[in-house]
Order: sequence, then structure tokens, then C-alpha cells
Amino acid sequence: MSSQPSQSPARVSARIGGIAESATLAVDARAKALKAEGRPVIGFGAGEPDFPTPGYIVDAAVEACRDSANHRYSPAGGLPALKKAIAEKTLRDSGYRVEPSQVLVTNGGKQAVYEAFATLLDPGDEVLLPAPYWTTYPEAIRLAGGVPVEVLADETQDYLVTVEQLEASRTDRTKVLLFCSPSNPTGAVYTREQVEAIGRWADEHGLWVVTDEIYEHLTYDGVEAVSLPVAVPEIADRTVVLNGVAKTYAMTGWRVGWLIGPADVVKAATNLQSHATSNVCNVAQKAALAALTGDLSAVDEMRSAFDRRRRTMVEMLNEIDGVVCPEPKGAFYVYPSVKGLLGKEVDGVAPQTSAELAGLILDKVEVAVVPGEAFGSPGYLRLSYALGDDDLVEGVSRIQKLFA
Repeated sequence: MSSQPSQSPARVSARIGGIAESATLAVDARAKALKAEGRPVIGFGAGEPDFPTPGYIVDAAVEACRDSANHRYSPAGGLPALKKAIAEKTLRDSGYRVEPSQVLVTNGGKQAVYEAFATLLDPGDEVLLPAPYWTTYPEAIRLAGGVPVEVLADETQDYLVTVEQLEASRTDRTKVLLFCSPSNPTGAVYTREQVEAIGRWADEHGLWVVTDEIYEHLTYDGVEAVSLPVAVPEIADRTVVLNGVAKTYAMTGWRVGWLIGPADVVKAATNLQSHATSNVCNVAQKAALAALTGDLSAVDEMRSAFDRRRRTMVEMLNEIDGVVCPEPKGAFYVYPSVKGLLGKEVDGVAPQTSAELAGLILDKVEVAVVPGEAFGSPGYLRLSYALGDDDLVEGVSRIQKLFA
């Protein structure tokens, strides 16, 4: 009698196999592939400025390439000069005073996100995750063994969660609150009073806060991006701040981010990085150093263009029957509700979800957008206005005509 063959082990671990692909990068990749085929696709998916990195930063990188000191390993936690510059920039821009020993330079903001959660979480620890959220947050939490607990805020509350909502979702397992202002994907910005209330609530319950400040310089209409540990100093010892040069200086491809936190947490995260990647590329670090020690004229120019595009896009989207698009106060995204378009027949197709709607828009008018399912809130679309004015108008005009 023959024995039954044993079941083959899974080829990919459950931990990694359960990770969802980055929806924003997937949409951008598909748009670029269609463009390469000669199709006139306009992409609203990518979360990156359409401006080149400022010349003085590029020049610093060229010079760094020629310096043989940059051809070798450097400290895993970052070049001392860059860590010092990050501490000085943090005080200058947000009023938060930290020491270089509290800084870890990472391979872009995503590594900072993962390492923050990997350092803070034990298996089963819960993280309150305001939704809509950036697609990487829940995946990084799960990879670190944590459990994301979504707290949804819709357009009726300007996508801003309240203390009451957070308290209703808190349990004995809650350890961390993820906070992002200005927000990706909504562009929502919390007021100082809201930041203070949330910070005091987190402090009262002994929670940690991981706060993402990557869009700190991209605010409009006189709105201020308030740093949580500045608004609530008593929680600074349980706060990790995430940031980087990607958005402010149009340096998404350079891959330089950082996290700031209590010295013991930063030391532990640095130990992790020493085994995961070692140091960030020295040339990119030198470019980041030039960026942080230069002026902010480049971001002023970008912000002016983004502001103009923001107003144009909001106005045009709100002209579509069935679309409700709040005016964002930060970042470079709009996040309209498209619930009024669901079930509406277009060329014989009646999309029932925002994911199906995004597919329809790409297939019919060759415009790439990201559906709300990617951000934890079906019924919405995210469109980036970090693209040229002409393409922006053309792209939204195509959507208008599709649903006219």
C-alpha cells in the first residue's frame, strides 16, 4: 500500500505572501507601460512632484561621487553631518528640538515607517490607523507583527478622525496611534487644536504615536502643519517622527528619509538597519545634506504650482454630477467621493465599486487614478495634482466627458 504524498511546503511565507502590492505604484507602472505602447495615457497615480531635483542638490551629489570617502561603508545610522542637519532642520521648521543621537537616516520614508513599527510592536499589539490611509501603513504594521485597527473618517468630517472615534477603537491591546498630517491620500490637515486634543488623549492612555510629517511644507490657504510633539511636549518621549527629502525637494528617487525618536528606540532601530541594509547611499546622503542646509525657494515654487493645480482640479471634479470633492489643505492629492457614479451605466458598463470605476476610466478615456479600496475607504478616488497643468486639465476633462 503506497503512502500518500506529503503536502509540499508553501513556496512563499505566509508573512510575505500576505503583503498587498502597492496600489499607487501599480497604477503608475500600468500607466507608464501603456504610454510606452504609444497610448496617450495621463496618470494621476504617482505621489511624486513633477519637478526636477534642484540643481544645487544634484551638483552636491556629483561632487560627492568624486570623493573616494563616499565609496566606502559609512555609519549604519547615517552620516554624522546629515544627522546634525536633520536635527537643526527639525528645530527650524517645526520647533522640535532633538539631538543627532535621536535621528536615524533611512532608505526613504518607507523604511522609516517599517523600522518604527518593527521597533515598537510585539505580536498582537494594535495600532490605531486613521483611514483613508497611505497604502504602506497597514502592510508595515502587519509585517512587524502588529494589528492595524482602522478608524474611518469620511468627507463629511473633512477626513479628520476625532478623539471620540479613536477612544471607541482603543482596547487593552492598543499600543500605537499612527498620525499623518498633512495626509496622504486626502490632503487633510489637522488644526492645532485637533492635534493638541489627540496628543493629550494619547498621552492620557500611555500610547505611542508614530507621526508622519513628510508633507509638512506643502500646505495652502495659510494652513499650518503642526508637529504633534511640539503641540504636546509631554508625549515627546513616546513619539516617533517620520520625514524625508522626497516631497519637499522633489527627491523621491534619491531614497533618503529618517525617523526621530527617543534615543533608546532610535538605537534599536539602528541595530535593525545595520543588519537589513547598512548605510543609506553616501552620495544620496550628501545630496540630502545639501538640500537641508539650503533654502526653501524650490519648495516655494512647487507649492505655488500645486496650489494653482489644486484649485483647478477641485473645481473641475465638482462639475461632474455624482462627484463630491472637498478642497484639500495640504500635500498634492484630491480625494473625491465618487459614490454618486457607482451603478451609473457608461457605454454598457455600470461599475459597482470604485476599483471597477477606476478600471473603466483607464479603459475608456486612458486616465489612471487610484481607487479608494487601496486606502481603506471604498467609494473614493485619489488623484495627484503633481503633474503639468495641461495634462491635468486634459485628464480631468476626459473624465468629465465620460460621465457627461
